[in-house]
Amino acid sequence: MFNNASLKIILVALLLITIGSLSIYSPIIQAGDIGEQFLKLFGVGFVVDKFAKPLNSFINTLTLNNGVQIKNATKVVPIVTVGSGSYVGAVQVSGPSEQVAKVKAVAQLEGDFKDGSFRIKALVPVNTKNPLNQIDRIEGVGITALIDIGI
Repeated sequence: MFNNASLKIILVALLLITIGSLSIYSPIIQAGDIGEQFLKLFGVGFVVDKFAKPLNSFINTLTLNNGVQIKNATKVVPIVTVGSGSYVGAVQVSGPSEQVAKVKAVAQLEGDFKDGSFRIKALVPVNTKNPLNQIDRIEGVGITALIDIGI
């Protein structure tokens, strides 16, 4: 398995390779900040997909070692901001195995309450990575860990 330092190095290397290879082929992506943001977000999604299983194992070991073992099925999926279709990170979901198997992403719904005094982010397990598709909430599944990926 990977230790923390090697996992970070691998994640950064994959992100840089992804960004570098994409910018060669697409003049649109090379255009300014929008292209940069797209590349970062695509790279995060790529990294989440590639490292979902080792990240999931690491989280399960982390919780077990700290006496808060997760007893349901778990898996790591990307967070998708509804409206933009961009990967912004990852989460671990947990629940009955047949329900967890249906989860493809977690939709992040954002809003302000009381004129911005509270910023709300609702995290909803869903059946698709594309928020433009019909989104169905997967009942009985919760979010058990947030994963921040440094870029």
